Amino acid sequence: MFRKADVRFPVEGGVELSAWLFIPEHQSTRLPAITMAPGFAGTKYHTMEPMAEAFAKEGFVVLLHDHRVFGDSGGDPRQDVNPWQQITDWRRAISYLQDRPEVDENRIGLWGSSYAGGHALVLGATDRRLKAVVSQVPFIDGYAASRRGISHEAVANLEARFAADERAQLRGAPPETLPIVSDSTAKPSIYRAADAVSFYLRPVPRGVWDNHVTVRSMRWARMHSPGDYIDRVSPTPLLMIVAQRDDITPTDLALDAYDRALEPKRLVTTKGGHFEPYLEEFETASSAAIDWFKANL
Repeated sequence: MFRKADVRFPVEGGVELSAWLFIPEHQSTRLPAITMAPGFAGTKYHTMEPMAEAFAKEGFVVLLHDHRVFGDSGGDPRQDVNPWQQITDWRRAISYLQDRPEVDENRIGLWGSSYAGGHALVLGATDRRLKAVVSQVPFIDGYAASRRGISHEAVANLEARFAADERAQLRGAPPETLPIVSDSTAKPSIYRAADAVSFYLRPVPRGVWDNHVTVRSMRWARMHSPGDYIDRVSPTPLLMIVAQRDDITPTDLALDAYDRALEPKRLVTTKGGHFEPYLEEFETASSAAIDWFKANL
């Protein structure tokens, strides 16, 4: 079995990140470790724990952290999704794991899903401390994905909102926000699909998450193309887990990216949409990830 501890560690700007550390019990040697973090605007409370527990049961030390300004981590403004800041902070999480006395610093892997699946590609390509990477239903190309099913008028309105928000911040206003999910077509939000609404609105502890995100988070997402890094992950072993009917991080973009990846690599597909690997397809996704980490760590 394993024990779970609440830990915190510092990142740039005087901010502390909150994390859960899972440590297998009755081990006399330093162990391989896996670093994990949530996807877009999520927290470690958003169905992340079952995957961390699955890894810990197989003998891995696991660090699951909240991104800054989310969950139990520090920082302001809250609910602000800056992908490059998250990637920078994640490097510090790797360093924290390396310094843990339970961990073999030369056997660290990374697991990321959705937006964090894109981070996994960037980190796998640029941080050789990682010895294995799992990228689940990854965010590949924000601009390409954002053009799916959006009218020219909607794009123009979004660009106008970006501009107005930027000018308002010059005058001292806080960043504008919008809902992450809503099932109302009359209320602007990032996601309206029933599976997204259900996923994000699962019960979480009071005070750790709100159903909103900064508008500029959407601009950063549209600018972000982690799939550009995929051919640089090699020689680090890469496992990609792709949902067959993914409308959030489109299936075709993920499969095209996988084709560009170099060996060693492996592709596993799951049934259904974007959120199935966390839920009904959890066994398929977790077993594939465990096998990959066992083989390469």
